[in-house]
Amino acid sequence: MRGTCVVIEIAILSALVLATRCANYQDVFVAGNVYFTDADCYARMTRVRMCQQHPGLIVRHHNFENYPRGTTPHTTAPLDYLILTLSILLKPFTVHATDLAGAFISPLLGLLGGWFLWWWSKLMKFRYRWALLILYAISPILVHATELGRPDHQSLSILLVTIAICAEWTWQGGSSRKTDAIHDSRIAWSTLSGVAWGLAIWVSLYEPLVLFLIVLATRGLQDRHLLFAKDRRIGWILFAAIITFAFVVERRGPQLSIFHSGELFRNWSRSIGELARVWPANSIWFHWAGYMIAVAPLLIWVLARERNNGAPGGRAQAIFILALLLATYCFTIWQARWAYFFMSIFAIALPLLLEPLKSRTAVWIAFALSIFPILGDWDERLWPNETEYGRRVEQRNESVQLRDLAINLKSSEAHPFLAPWWISPSIAYWSGQPGVAGSSHESLEGVGDSARFFLAEDWGMARVILGEHKVTWVLAYDSERVARNSAAVLGVAVPRQALCSVLDRTSAQVPRFLAFSAQNGAGKLYRVGNNR
Repeated sequence: MRGTCVVIEIAILSALVLATRCANYQDVFVAGNVYFTDADCYARMTRVRMCQQHPGLIVRHHNFENYPRGTTPHTTAPLDYLILTLSILLKPFTVHATDLAGAFISPLLGLLGGWFLWWWSKLMKFRYRWALLILYAISPILVHATELGRPDHQSLSILLVTIAICAEWTWQGGSSRKTDAIHDSRIAWSTLSGVAWGLAIWVSLYEPLVLFLIVLATRGLQDRHLLFAKDRRIGWILFAAIITFAFVVERRGPQLSIFHSGELFRNWSRSIGELARVWPANSIWFHWAGYMIAVAPLLIWVLARERNNGAPGGRAQAIFILALLLATYCFTIWQARWAYFFMSIFAIALPLLLEPLKSRTAVWIAFALSIFPILGDWDERLWPNETEYGRRVEQRNESVQLRDLAINLKSSEAHPFLAPWWISPSIAYWSGQPGVAGSSHESLEGVGDSARFFLAEDWGMARVILGEHKVTWVLAYDSERVARNSAAVLGVAVPRQALCSVLDRTSAQVPRFLAFSAQNGAGKLYRVGNNR
C-alpha cells in the first residue's frame, strides 16, 4: 500500500512539473524544427555544437559574437556537456538530437528538482509538504527558469542551489544529537552540501556564490565552531576540490557583470527583463507566489514566537532559511533574475511557515485560495486572447522565416554578418557564421556598432563599420523596431533617414556597397561588395 502511494505521488508530481514546463511546446516545435525561447539559448547551443565538433573542448572564447574580436564569456562547461551527453542518448532516436537535447534539458532538470524535493520533504516529515511541491510545480517564474526550449545555466544553478540549501538545513537539524547514526547522517548531508555548492558555483559565479556567502555568514553568526565541525570536513574537502578543478578546467577568473558601468551598458541593461527592478508593490509577486506571500510576514512572526520557546536546533534552522528568504527578496527587488532563487527558497520555506497552524483544513483552504493569481496567469497562458494568440503565431512564423534567411549564409568559409543584436545569436546558430552583435554584456562593443550602423545617415560611416568587422552579409529587419531599440541602446533620437529604414523599405535606394540578395516576410539579406 505504501509503495502504491509513493508511485501515485511521484506520478502526479512528475505530470504536473512536466505539463507546466512543456506548455509552450507549440512555440518550440514549429514546422519540424526546434526554436529556443531566448537569444542566450542560441549562444549556449552554439557552444554545445562546438563541443560536439571538438570533443573535450572547453569553450573559453566566443568567436561567433562581437566578431572579429570575439568575447570571453561568463558561461562555463558543465551545462555544455550535460546537453551534449543528453544529445548522445537521443541520437539513436532522432536526427535532431542536439536541438532536442537543448529543448528538453531544462524541463528534465526541473523534474529532478521536483523528485529531490519530494524525497527531501518526505524525509523531513513536513505536515504541509505538498504546499511546497505544488508551488514548485506551478509557480510561473520557476517554470520559466526550467521551461521547454530554454537551455540556460539558471535551470542547473537552481537545482544545485536547492539541493545545497536543503542539505544545509537537514545537517543543521541534527546538531544537538550525538548518536553514531546521526553523526553518519550529518557527514552524508555535509558531503552533499559541499558537492552541490561546489558545482553550483562552477556553473555560475554569481547567485550561487552570493547565496553561499550568506549561508557562511549566517552559520558564523549562529556558531562559528559549526563551520569547522568534524562532520563538515569531508564536505569542505570536496567543495575545495571541485572549485580547484573548475578553475583548472576553465582557466579564467570570475567576471561579474553587476560591476560593469558606462552609458552603453546602462542603456542596454534597461532592455533586459532579468535586470529590471521588481518593486514590492508590483503585482507580479502574486503571479509568482500567490497571495501567500502577502501573509508571509505574519507567518514569520508566528514562527519566530514559537521557535523562541523551542529547541536551539529548530531555531537555528528557522533563522538560516529566513535569512536566505529575506536576502533573495531584497535582491529580487534589485534584479528580477533573483526571483528564480527567491521562489525556490520561498517554496522550501513554506511548510516551515505553515507548521504552527494546526488546522489542516484551514491551511489547505487558504493555500487553495492563495494560488488564484497563479492559476489566473496559467489561464492567460493556456487560453490566450486573440491579440496574444496572434502575436504568438506571428512570432513563430517570423522565427521560421529568419531561419530560412540564415540558411543562405551557410558556407565552409567564414563570412561574418551584421544583424540586430537580439536576433544575432539565432542567426549565428542557424548559419554557422559569426556575427558582429550578440545578446550578452560581453559583446556590447558589437551591439553598439550594429546600432550605429542601422541608425547611420552617413553611408561612409556605415561602410567603415562593415570594414572594421569584416562583414560579408547584412540582415535587415523590421525597421521600426530596429530603429527604436538601436536608439535606446545608444541613448540618441531616431534619425529621419536611418539606414535601417532604407534597407527595410526602399531596397532600390541602398548604398552601392550593399547588393540585395534575398528576402522574405521577416527581413532582407544584403551582400557587402566593394562598390562605393
